[in-house]
Amino acid sequence: MRLLIVEDERSLNEVLKKRLLLAHYSVDSCFDGQEALDYIRATEYDAIILDIMLPKVDGLSVLARLRSEGKQVPVLLLTAKDSVADKVRGLDAGADDYLVKPFSFDELLARVRALLRKSTPNKANDFRLADLKIDFASHRVTRGEKEISLSSREFAILEYLARNAGQVLTRGQISEHSWSYDYEGGSNIIDVYIRYLRKKIDEDFSPKLIHTVRGVGYILKE
Repeated sequence: MRLLIVEDERSLNEVLKKRLLLAHYSVDSCFDGQEALDYIRATEYDAIILDIMLPKVDGLSVLARLRSEGKQVPVLLLTAKDSVADKVRGLDAGADDYLVKPFSFDELLARVRALLRKSTPNKANDFRLADLKIDFASHRVTRGEKEISLSSREFAILEYLARNAGQVLTRGQISEHSWSYDYEGGSNIIDVYIRYLRKKIDEDFSPKLIHTVRGVGYILKE
């Protein structure tokens, strides 16, 4: 799943990006409101972490523009202000959640998971299909009685397939939600990772769960 961090405090921005990458998310980051608008208009994000006090365009104005353009991506506001009036302003502007600095990273992760449940058809904290089980919080994957070890990228793709289970996803959609801007890979990279996942998820099990829809993409279903 792909996230955007918009935070002008560079040290905090870098820490958040590193921690979220370790949590198996694809992450882009920027440092001002105008840059954020450019990123969001160019890419479909699963959730945005948005500071309110930003240079060029403040966070509430960024949020208002997104909503006026019909973009419903979930937004978590970050701010040093903790008054009720400030929270009301943020939520009325279209935010989905609000977190006051300083904050626990574990709490931030929990709130990000809650935002992702809002943005995808599968809104649970875990996923089951046949004997496949995925825990999105712990990143634990099992099939039958066997625990399956996945790389960060494999898990990201599997999570996106699972959160949209039963829907045909194009290679472009999978790529957009699983890689950040700084990734440089070949045009067939999605097919390569799907092969990796099939080897681990499907090869020794029945029924097969990852299916190709010729000319379109992939779907996770029985």
